[in-house]
Amino acid sequence: MNQPLSGQRILVFVGDIYEDLELWYPRLRLIEAGAEVVVAGPVAGATYAGKNGYPCVADAAIGDMSAAEFDGLVVPGGFMPDKLRRDPVVLEIVRDFDAAGKLVAAVCHGGWIPISAGVYDGVRVTGSPGIKDDLVNAGAVWEDAAVVVDRHFVSSRKPDDLPDFCRGILEVLAPSDQ
Repeated sequence: MNQPLSGQRILVFVGDIYEDLELWYPRLRLIEAGAEVVVAGPVAGATYAGKNGYPCVADAAIGDMSAAEFDGLVVPGGFMPDKLRRDPVVLEIVRDFDAAGKLVAAVCHGGWIPISAGVYDGVRVTGSPGIKDDLVNAGAVWEDAAVVVDRHFVSSRKPDDLPDFCRGILEVLAPSDQ
């Protein structure tokens, strides 16, 4: 089995009312590709309820995470990003991923977190149409597409775009394997 992400570590944020598919689909796809995936929430070991009721137990606490330990970050949508983006530690982690040129992938309302971190200025992105104005006001260049890849940034609009979103993540993390 081809495992293009063998040896890579990916951080995924979780919190209450995350979009179930937008966390689980990329998590499982990245594991399938050989990556180690760490799901971090406000409290390690806590169970967070998805928007559609699917639970997720945080492997670690966000406050204990460092971008230096990972190759990329995935930010699912749902209502979770609206709360997490108020945490200065979350924003610092996103800025550190950006400064290092490491993957910052956000789907649907997940874009709220990079917006609040101030890393989207001049970046081509997509996201839920509900946050289009927020993205544009943050200086991002909006595109209505299933996936937009701009350097180390990957973004998608909704759960239906998840196959393209994951292909975009793989394109950034393992470009020679595409």
